[in-house]
Amino acid sequence: MTKVKLDEIDHQILDMLIDNTRTPFTDIAKKLLISAGTVHVRVKKMEEAGIIQGSSLTLDYVKLGYSFIAYVGIFLEKTHQTKFVLERLIGIPYVTVAHITTGKFNIFCKIRARDTQHAKNIIFKIDDIDGISRTETMISLEESINDKKRLMHTIFNEL
Repeated sequence: MTKVKLDEIDHQILDMLIDNTRTPFTDIAKKLLISAGTVHVRVKKMEEAGIIQGSSLTLDYVKLGYSFIAYVGIFLEKTHQTKFVLERLIGIPYVTVAHITTGKFNIFCKIRARDTQHAKNIIFKIDDIDGISRTETMISLEESINDKKRLMHTIFNEL
């Protein structure tokens, strides 16, 4: 995979979009003293290169009634069942993240639920998937850091 070359203007455009993906191209253009068309062309180029992949929406899950977060470590009976299990996990909408891992667990996932009873039901659904031998659950007491922006800014400063 080849590394895409970005210049200072690209970095500045990305910096502004990282802070607010809804920033109008005209506002970016004014701040950078370039045309809105130039911003559009550069963003399009970065989308085509796969650097920008859509935009995201941040929700306040607590206000939506989904304040309970838990992490579930999954032990598989056989590692060749990984793909099958992941396909089943995709069918459980409360499983928001899943990673194939080394170490203690074969798969490690994050779930979001309304409360402990709801989380229990989700975990039981996970436990019922063929190929899973057992799970271990860790309850999140507080999400203290969830800041992708710092990482993105750091990466762009290193380029």
